[in-house]
Amino acid sequence: MKTTNTRGEPVLDTAMDPDSRVFIAGHRGLVGSAVRRYLAEAGYKNLLVRTRWELDLTDRDAVWKFFAEQRPDHVILAAAKVGGIHANSSYPVDFISENLLIQSNVIDACHQSGVKRLLFLGSSCIYPKLCPQPIREEYLLTGPLEPTNRPYAVAKIAGIEQCWAYNRQYGTKFLAVMPTNLYGPEDNFDLKNSHVLPALLHKVALAKARNDRQVVVWGTGTPRREFLYSDDLAEACAFLLRLADNQFDKLLPADQPSLVNVGVGEDITIRDLAELICRLLGYSGELVFDATQPDGTPRKLLDVSRMHALGWKHRTSLEDGIERTYAVVKDRLISAGE
Repeated sequence: MKTTNTRGEPVLDTAMDPDSRVFIAGHRGLVGSAVRRYLAEAGYKNLLVRTRWELDLTDRDAVWKFFAEQRPDHVILAAAKVGGIHANSSYPVDFISENLLIQSNVIDACHQSGVKRLLFLGSSCIYPKLCPQPIREEYLLTGPLEPTNRPYAVAKIAGIEQCWAYNRQYGTKFLAVMPTNLYGPEDNFDLKNSHVLPALLHKVALAKARNDRQVVVWGTGTPRREFLYSDDLAEACAFLLRLADNQFDKLLPADQPSLVNVGVGEDITIRDLAELICRLLGYSGELVFDATQPDGTPRKLLDVSRMHALGWKHRTSLEDGIERTYAVVKDRLISAGE
């Protein structure tokens, strides 16, 4: 499919056609499941997926054997160990060790097997805790990280550096995609180890089902966060893989890390998010903010001007995304609390 931008430059071509072999690492997770569903509905016929029991991405020999046999054309590396503040604080070794192994094995195998394009999924938490807002890609490594998720962030930064190093040394096309806070039906809704939006959705759903008079929210409610629906990120990944070479190569400069932000360009306070979820779920109880619990980074709003300039923007509003997510997981959240 040929598409041009306002300057008449080609934006999309057949860099990834319907017959391309696309390996989606982490196809059961929040991002991977959305990518798999999007590409299947778009007519891509050769989607390669493996469960962690079928392919252990921390096993270097197994990963290299898989790539040598399957020879994927494109790879979306969405497999990772992820979690919220509590999980990151409780299991720092797991978060740095597992992620370093997974991404090193897969990125190396991509080069060894001649993968055309790799999308390495990172996170907005890799940026400094107190960097200017909105966060531009060049702010990477310009200040201290948020301490509560430092092991995870350091691992992801290492993956970004690895992609950039391969591009400089071998001319590969490995791009690190930095999504903002994500949510969707395949999210982790565990009350202790999940991120803020799924945790709040679970808490409010249970409170409504039990007729509880109040819901306790960690922190002061003042931090601001940006939220992107998982299906929108899936569309962004497909958009990047289909970019014409002249546009994709602009995201791979030799003098700086090869990364691009993907988000909505708007944020909301945790208090306003909690109130929105209460309204959408029809819960009229009290919200109690526990200021003894950590807030994390004060604000994380991504500058998404690079993606907008290429012609991609998100489609799903926060309200619509929460409603769509809740419609799918409502029964599961309530039964999990019984």
